[in-house]
Amino acid sequence: MSAGHAAVTTRPAPTPLGMEPSIGFGDRLGLGTPGHVAALREAGGPIRGIFAQQSIREMTRTGRSAEAILAAAVDALAALEFTDPWSADGDHLKTPADIRRTMGAGFVMFTLDPSEEVDQQADDYDAATLQEKFASAREFAPWVDEYRGRTERLDSGAIEFDEQTLARAAVKYGRALRRATSLARCVEEEAAKLDQPFEIELSVDETSHPTTAAEHFIIADQFRKAGIGLVSVAPRFVGDFEKGVDYKGDLTKLEASMRIHAEIARRLGPYKISLHSGSDKLSMYPVLARVTEGKFHVKTAGTSYLEALRVAAQHDPSLFREIIDFSRSRFDEDKASYHVSAVVNEIPSPDEVEDAVILERLYLDRWENVAPGRGFTEPGRQILHCTFGSVITNAKLGPRLVSLLKAYPQEHCEILKQHFVRHLAPLNAG
Repeated sequence: MSAGHAAVTTRPAPTPLGMEPSIGFGDRLGLGTPGHVAALREAGGPIRGIFAQQSIREMTRTGRSAEAILAAAVDALAALEFTDPWSADGDHLKTPADIRRTMGAGFVMFTLDPSEEVDQQADDYDAATLQEKFASAREFAPWVDEYRGRTERLDSGAIEFDEQTLARAAVKYGRALRRATSLARCVEEEAAKLDQPFEIELSVDETSHPTTAAEHFIIADQFRKAGIGLVSVAPRFVGDFEKGVDYKGDLTKLEASMRIHAEIARRLGPYKISLHSGSDKLSMYPVLARVTEGKFHVKTAGTSYLEALRVAAQHDPSLFREIIDFSRSRFDEDKASYHVSAVVNEIPSPDEVEDAVILERLYLDRWENVAPGRGFTEPGRQILHCTFGSVITNAKLGPRLVSLLKAYPQEHCEILKQHFVRHLAPLNAG
């Protein structure tokens, strides 16, 4: 380099991560990347970070653009001189416009969500209703004849494609599969226009019933036959995956089911198994890592926002109390699109709790009996989780929260680091 010329710093850019294990951090406030990087460095291991990850729903609720989301991650990574591979995920994309919006901003991972075309009641139909629904869904499922009478024998179990299994799969996922392949073609076409790298994740997890092995096999097989590559698939697993709390279900049954999903992913991909609503599911992380042999993606979103609220709880208790009051007033409306079981009147309001430490634990800690007679703290965490958009966009609360986080960057970073090391450690161990 000649004298008098300053060194040019290359701006970090997202890149497809392929089969490397990964975690999406879902930074809704745009201030969490330093803590996320600190957690990855502290935990070690092979897991890569997806630092820019937002769904269109989240962008709408926070009033942030795809460009702003990516810029926040890039700026933070540049300041940290972060040089490891990382990615940016346009999450839960439902339309071609969603794809163009995130790809134009520079995202390279595209999570396709055809859930609006899923028949959520398919698993509950009686035989007569199922046949009636199948008659109208048949045109969207030309693949039925390919599988009729087949048995796929996997090491983890056999998949029988009998008439009822195929009818239910066609009713449940026929239209969704057609939508998903159409969206995938859109990703390919837009990427070709922009000469941009990309990878595709398919989400079929936002359903009321688990994705069966037969349904997963059909979906993956049809994508493979269409020549569309997938980096990961998010099935709906057995058990309950509520927001902001640990896994609710039988881990033994989960492992048996997940082994079949992982084997399908190896046979028909390979692609990673993706865990959505992955925030705080600490008990199941070793199972996921073990059965997928490290070929996994974990998607978190709201947990970073929740942990950021600890900064308010510890450094501006009055703001924390105002956020809780406001969130309680918004919860019943804001929870509509989330799977949660919290009820506002099951947890004391701020004016009933004088101790600031107890209040923080009631609303932010997980699965802990913090005071006699008050039970577990799950309701508070879920109330705050669902109302993030209302708080962030509130003319008074949003700016105050952001200003506080900027005033205490080291504390914010440390809280996020400790929280995500708890996520990463069992994934690495598994």
